[in-house]
Amino acid sequence: MAAPTKASVLLKAVRTITVRFCPFESNVRSTREFLAAVSSEKVRSTNMNCEVTSMVKHDRSEPIVDITYADGERLVMKGAQLTSREMLEAFQSRCIAKDPQGKAAAKK
Repeated sequence: MAAPTKASVLLKAVRTITVRFCPFESNVRSTREFLAAVSSEKVRSTNMNCEVTSMVKHDRSEPIVDITYADGERLVMKGAQLTSREMLEAFQSRCIAKDPQGKAAAKK
């Protein structure tokens, strides 16, 4: 399966995305890359009501991505053990499953 690119990430089914990390830890690269991907102007334009929040704290905390979908379901990913590609694939597969138009577009 090909990794989703920034252009293929759709936020239609997403209500909020909260990204928390300590910038001085060595395991935050994938979380920061995920944040950059979902914060791009092109991706944000797919749902202007989606709130993307980053919480940068110097508390040695584990990098976490907490996503709340429009139907209330949550997806929590721990970025220390995942690559940005794995996080984007998991995120996008859930978004496509929740968006009927996204399912049709994925089949094409």
